Amino acid sequence: MGESNREDGPVELSGLAARIEALFHTVRRPDREQYTNEEVARACREATGESFSTTYLWQLRTGRRDNPTKRHLEALAQFFQVPPAYFFDERQGAEIAKELALLGALRDAGVRSLALRAVGLSPEGLDTVSELIDVIVRRDAARRHPAP
Repeated sequence: MGESNREDGPVELSGLAARIEALFHTVRRPDREQYTNEEVARACREATGESFSTTYLWQLRTGRRDNPTKRHLEALAQFFQVPPAYFFDERQGAEIAKELALLGALRDAGVRSLALRAVGLSPEGLDTVSELIDVIVRRDAARRHPAP
């Protein structure tokens, strides 16, 4: 079972699997690469002293298993530096996910530079920048997926 998390084709993840997958996509190594299942499983084994295999983590990520122990979830939370409530509390989990997405975006030097430059703009200026970004996003999307 390699590192691929969707060996059977695209799968819509929900619940626990989606939350774990979001952590992998958002919380990155210092070189900005994703952590591997092996890196995370090893850290969780060391944190809990319990069995925590790469295959087990892959099963959690893909929704093939959805009932980990509290200790396993606490180890995942510790590794990814999120509160354990991320996995248990729907409202708090959604808030943490938003914060993680923002932090992930701010790791990009270009995004961070734009955000810092926008700090002193008026509300009208921020609206203009937002509109420009929307136009560029649509243009980039059209280039990636041209109409037939």
